[in-house]
Amino acid sequence: MTKQLRLNAFTMNTVGHLAPGLWTHPRDRSRDYKSIRHWAELARTLERGLFDAIFIADVIGVYDTYHGNLDGAVRNAIQLPINDPLQLIPAMALVTEHLGFGVTSSVTYEHPYPFARRMSTLDHLTGGRAAWNVVTSYLDSGARAIGLPHLAVHDDRYDVAEEYLDVCYKLWERSWDDDAVIADTTRGVFADPAKVHAVHHHGRHFHVDGIHLSEPSPQRTPVIFQAGASRRGRQFAGRHAEAVFVSAPTQAILKSQVDAVRASAAAQGRHPDDIVVFSMHTAIVGETDADAHRKYDDYRRHVRQDGALTLLSGWTGIDLGKYRPDEPLRHVTTNAGQSAVEVFSSSDPARSWTIRELAEWVSIGARGPVSVGSPSTVADDLQAWAEATGVDGFNLGAVVIPETFTDAAELLVPELQRRGAFKTAYAPGTFREKLFGRTSRLDARHPGTAA
Repeated sequence: MTKQLRLNAFTMNTVGHLAPGLWTHPRDRSRDYKSIRHWAELARTLERGLFDAIFIADVIGVYDTYHGNLDGAVRNAIQLPINDPLQLIPAMALVTEHLGFGVTSSVTYEHPYPFARRMSTLDHLTGGRAAWNVVTSYLDSGARAIGLPHLAVHDDRYDVAEEYLDVCYKLWERSWDDDAVIADTTRGVFADPAKVHAVHHHGRHFHVDGIHLSEPSPQRTPVIFQAGASRRGRQFAGRHAEAVFVSAPTQAILKSQVDAVRASAAAQGRHPDDIVVFSMHTAIVGETDADAHRKYDDYRRHVRQDGALTLLSGWTGIDLGKYRPDEPLRHVTTNAGQSAVEVFSSSDPARSWTIRELAEWVSIGARGPVSVGSPSTVADDLQAWAEATGVDGFNLGAVVIPETFTDAAELLVPELQRRGAFKTAYAPGTFREKLFGRTSRLDARHPGTAA
């Protein structure tokens, strides 16, 4: 039986997300990121293509590791300027019916009490289509910007995240009973006070005494995404994640990441299939192979390799400006994104990446592979990656916006559907129901149900 793949559109509320320099392409519209119409039209395109969700990345801080300053980020629009991702969602929800919305938010910069209300509000406004990509942040500049001396140690940030999730689960799952809201207009009683409960949490990092400010939303807890592939990140994902976002340049590395996440889930009393795994991938699709390669060659004329090294320096916490172009990247333990360091350094003994090769790779496709070709060629490639690695689907990155996503929706998706490898209609229900085919609530094995 042919495996049905899942597709998310991977983007950011900024000019330059993952293809440094491509904002200069004459067909690129990423500079319209400040326009709500831009996002509404993108949402319509993705829903026409039956994409599962739009997955919106975010960072707090600037990429100032490369050469020890932020000049490269400012000059090349490396995820700067960047606007709030959450505020895009209601407008996109208004013009769609089924598309899911994965929004990235860090546990480092906001107390869980107001954040829980923001996500409940989003889940209400989208009719149960909200997902939260839980991150701990990796840019030291963000910590300094809000008055901290530096970002907390990598693994310590996950300890904070554990408690943050615990607080949110208590607010989302336990504060209001399912039947607390009765909206009795005859008696003038909106909710039964006996069925609304205060949360009393006194932990190492957070203290909460009070009820959740929102009544239960369609999913109560938004679908939980997680994107850390470090050892500590995989442990966190195995416990909390319902969907995981991974990225790797080779099938061998990607398979090891997928296997490790599923093993972590099983070790913590969950089923390996309780987690849907998406991997980063870039698809450049044309009517024919030749057409797609012409697009790719055209795109490459706009890349900025210094922008790519600015981006990768921020991800890894390593100033790649100190390396010679032909010098290999060595594994260095930093306080930034450990998974990015591991993927491109010592994680694959058969592959040694030079700084020049890293800049070339990252300039289109970031940390993931790039497929270039006709719908048939790219579909072959995606199916081969899924078969070899065990991923359930792909977070498709964009090179030129909205062209990359439009080509995927109009050319790639019909080919996958012809093969029986992609849905021909949305399933009913909330985002969680669409992902798992069951209740809109957390699975009974998920730790959030025991909050």
